[in-house]
Amino acid sequence: MCGIVGVISTAPVNQLIYDALLLLQHRGQDAAGIVTMQGTQCFMHKARGMVKDVFRTRNMRALPGPVGLGQVRYPTAGNAFNEEEAQPFYVNAPYGIVLVHNGNLTNAHALKKELFDVDRRHINTGSDTEVLINVLAHEMELAGRDMPLTPELVFRAVRAVHQRIRGSYAVIALIAGYGLLAFRDPFGIRPLVYGESELGADEGGGREVMVASETVALEGTGHRFVRDVAPGEAIFIDLAGRVHAQQCAQTPTLHPCMFEYVYLARPDSVIDGISVYQARLNLGESLAQRVINTMPPSEIDVVIPIPESSRPSAMQLAQKIGKPYREGFVKNRYVGRTFIMPGQQVRKKSVRQKLNAIVQEFKGRNVLLVDDSIVRGTTSKEIVQMAREAGARKVFLASAAPPVRYPNVYGIDMPTREELIAHNRSTEEIRRFIGADALVYQDVETMKRVVGALNPAIAGFEASCFDGEYITGDISAADFQAIEDQRTEARQDDDEGSDRTRLTLQSRADAP
Repeated sequence: MCGIVGVISTAPVNQLIYDALLLLQHRGQDAAGIVTMQGTQCFMHKARGMVKDVFRTRNMRALPGPVGLGQVRYPTAGNAFNEEEAQPFYVNAPYGIVLVHNGNLTNAHALKKELFDVDRRHINTGSDTEVLINVLAHEMELAGRDMPLTPELVFRAVRAVHQRIRGSYAVIALIAGYGLLAFRDPFGIRPLVYGESELGADEGGGREVMVASETVALEGTGHRFVRDVAPGEAIFIDLAGRVHAQQCAQTPTLHPCMFEYVYLARPDSVIDGISVYQARLNLGESLAQRVINTMPPSEIDVVIPIPESSRPSAMQLAQKIGKPYREGFVKNRYVGRTFIMPGQQVRKKSVRQKLNAIVQEFKGRNVLLVDDSIVRGTTSKEIVQMAREAGARKVFLASAAPPVRYPNVYGIDMPTREELIAHNRSTEEIRRFIGADALVYQDVETMKRVVGALNPAIAGFEASCFDGEYITGDISAADFQAIEDQRTEARQDDDEGSDRTRLTLQSRADAP
């Protein structure tokens, strides 16, 4: 999971991309990067850290031009501590291509070998995004050899890319001197939307087009939402702001990632026609029925959310069972989201820095805590203990999502089975580990039904972490183990830190 954005405008875009990345900061806190283009020259700045820390005034001044893209990174492949694996990535041939990617390629290892042996391209990092940009560059070279570059040739290259790569991918690429390309995997696993605005006379006039991971990035920067990029579709925005679109996959189907609605996306976003906020309300209502079937509501004194993604579900649940909703935890907004922090020790250390209990909401009460999901279980265990220390008589826990029993290979940090508290464990075993007096989970099929009801056009959901069904159909046991081994190794690197340096595109500010 990462946040990506791209813009074609008639005015400078550096501040606009910066603002959009702030709106997408929840999608990744490990690193951030921006590339802009003026004429055919590209300017890049990227580094580890939050957007507000990566970009200073001197960096922004070194990013001129009316075209650009950016990314906030949350690593699921490669090394979180290697600054050169931050995006965007750049290749200088053909044309000069800069690319950002949200998702995870499941056949990256095989592609890396194929690129070296057959395509004669060298991959210098462990990032699957570098693999992806080289596959795109190779196919662009084949499609456009000895011919002027046109939208049709770009779409021909994307069709070839779809045939070679597997996994989840929402991609935005800048082609120097030509325009902006965006495309989405044939299952539409990771989100991608685009919008438009008309610049005022004081801004020079003209049309501005933005492509981004979530609608909140469009709305928060004054752009009108046009539509989602369809699964398998590619759109090419030329330098005049004209949008060309074509379906480039053979059998596209819409199966968005369920975890976007459960946790990842902002509640004020709309993904594939579904309001994330309404999806969470629906999950809360169905969860309430599970609670009623598990215990008498009379045993519950108060319903308290575990901030922040669970709030809509907790509110709806409290209303359904007729119990008061209270805010019992105060969140320190200057600590990152623990789920997307690299390194288990960092996650453990940050829980109590992140949350503090309001004692009067717990003391002497039977408390029902509501969380969006339970992944590793360590955070839940710590929070249950905090509630007891605050004086709760009994602590019940309800999860708006079903048990996370299987690793996710499509760009969410659920890589190894051993880390998942629900893998090969019963609900009672999980309850004992967490230390709650009762534990209630959402039902898988109910979850799909209540979220899917918000858009009947959706064929289904990518919900592999809950049901073990991998929608791309290409995950063998050997592939699965290789992905787990790769991510385990990457996590060890994250815990130890890394000072390795690699080649990168030199920005104007760093130029001698």
